[in-house]
Formats: sequence, C-alpha cells, structure tokens
Amino acid sequence: PSAMDIRKTIGRKIRSARIQAQVSQEELADVSGFSQQYISELETGKRNPTIASLQAICAALNKSVGFLFLD
Repeated sequence: PSAMDIRKTIGRKIRSARIQAQVSQEELADVSGFSQQYISELETGKRNPTIASLQAICAALNKSVGFLFLD
C-alpha cells in the first residue's frame, strides 16, 4: 500500500474510535494536545503523523497504537 493509503486507513481508524468514544474533534484535540485542525487533517489522511502524535491520540482514546495497524 502507498503512504497515502496508510494515512487514510489510520485516519479512518482514529475517526471511528473517536466517534465510538463519543468524543468531538475539539475534545480529542484538547485531551491529546493537538489542534482541532490537526485532528481533522489526520482523520482525512492529509497529515503524516509521527509515532509520538499517534501515541498521544491513542492514549486520549484509551487505545493502543497497535489497533491502528490491525485489520
């Protein structure tokens, strides 16, 4: 898969976990320390996140980073 495909897949998984947790983008941004714009761009695959940013976002969603890479 291309880098774009991976970014989109990770973004979809983050969005799905966020919605399942009933958390808005703004709330996730506040808890994880990122801007709402960053969360939005991450969810749409427009950002290339670092492992550290994925760790912070997953921690805010009570998920392990590993869930992003499982089918």
